[in-house]
Amino acid sequence: MFTERTSVGLDVHARSVVAAAIDGVTGEFFRTRLTPSHEEIRSWVNDLPGPAAVAYEAGPTGFGLYRHLMATGIRCEVVAPSKLQRPSGDRVKTDARDAVHLARLLRLDEFTAVRVPTVDEENARDLVRAREDARGDLMRARHRLSKLLLRHGLVYSDGRAWTGVHEAWLRRQRFESHALQLTYESDFEAVLTVQARRDRLNEAIAAMAADSEFTPIVRRLGCLRGIGDLTGLALAVEVGDWHRFTGNSIGSFVGLVPSEYSSGASRVQGSITKTGNTHVRRLLVEAAWHHRARYVIGKTIQDRWELAPPAARARGDAGNRRLHQRWNTFRERRKRHVVANVAIARELAGWCWSLAVLEE
Repeated sequence: MFTERTSVGLDVHARSVVAAAIDGVTGEFFRTRLTPSHEEIRSWVNDLPGPAAVAYEAGPTGFGLYRHLMATGIRCEVVAPSKLQRPSGDRVKTDARDAVHLARLLRLDEFTAVRVPTVDEENARDLVRAREDARGDLMRARHRLSKLLLRHGLVYSDGRAWTGVHEAWLRRQRFESHALQLTYESDFEAVLTVQARRDRLNEAIAAMAADSEFTPIVRRLGCLRGIGDLTGLALAVEVGDWHRFTGNSIGSFVGLVPSEYSSGASRVQGSITKTGNTHVRRLLVEAAWHHRARYVIGKTIQDRWELAPPAARARGDAGNRRLHQRWNTFRERRKRHVVANVAIARELAGWCWSLAVLEE
């Protein structure tokens, strides 16, 4: 419930901030254009009839302004842009109108705030996303190298690619053309460089998963097949506060629920919504494939179970059996594997939630 006298809306950009404020007592409007300096914004808000509350949309500028205002005693809300209510007939969009719109929604409490992560969570999130970027860069570098060789009739066929034997084969390749040799060496060097960067990030993530504030939840999530240190830490820092959700609502957060177009007696469901956190959704879909194979309690899962509490081990074992049984059910119904895997991923998100909120 809005209790402050003045509501402030900020349209924040990299080089400018358009601010609008509404005095709830007199109805007076205040408008100005500011620099992105946190001190300047705080000073302008303090000059308004107080107390004041501030709202701005989540975006690439991050949460630094939120933390600065909250530290100085000014309530600040970071609004989810996709949840903003706008009149259907409003066809004019400017920075000033956006700021006024935010101020009005703040006063009416008609907005959806995002959860602001802690500084440690945000730093860990940047680390796992850097590893995700390195994975994508490595894939593209490998494709460039392999397609260069393919255009010249060279295809590796002595086993799996990108192994030690394959790398030794790549090092032996030579070309008569000096220009082609330079191109090949450049592409090969790019693969080795990005691969080394990915390995360094893997080591840093493994160290953080083993000894940090996120270690307990990573070890509980590791009781499920397909969730190692990297996936467990990424889920922990991307979701943050798991208690915000339930076993049913966590699927909506990661966009794994079907879209729906229903009216009256008709109900039509389509493909998954793909809203929310894209990184978490990809990790869950990849982890879900591990539950397709026959469930065997091997050394890898045993080693992870030894680090987790007994309740998490029992819960993880039940989840692994249930998800593999679901895979078998989908196979018997002749469901397409990609469709079945998305359904498994949606249920896997619920099992992850149950382990994350499990009391130790």
